[in-house]
Amino acid sequence: MPGMNESMTSPIADSMPVATPASYYQRHIFFCLNERSNGEECCAKHDAQAAFDHCKARVKAAGLAGPGQVRVNKAGCLDRCAAGPVVVVYPEAVWYSYVDVSDIDEIVESHLKNGQVVQRLLTPAHLGR
Repeated sequence: MPGMNESMTSPIADSMPVATPASYYQRHIFFCLNERSNGEECCAKHDAQAAFDHCKARVKAAGLAGPGQVRVNKAGCLDRCAAGPVVVVYPEAVWYSYVDVSDIDEIVESHLKNGQVVQRLLTPAHLGR
């Protein structure tokens, strides 16, 4: 076992080329569609399904859907209920809170299409469940 200041790598590993696999999609956007039956706050109460449907249609209409581009995904609870409704865009891990479909349009155009974060829609970091 190497000491605290010794490298854990081997000469063989150091000489091997590092291959970074290409992602199948450039970006994923996940919509929380969770519905709570106990009356607690949840994204489904804010018509998250309609926002998801709208986003999927906009991404497709803009020619952004498919391999190497954008995937619009449904998700269960993302545990950010206090900020809902929410979406998260990967690989950047950018969280957004939205109000209506015009906010979704802005996320599609700015972030998904042009790679620019929509600052005004960022979910405050301290808001969780």
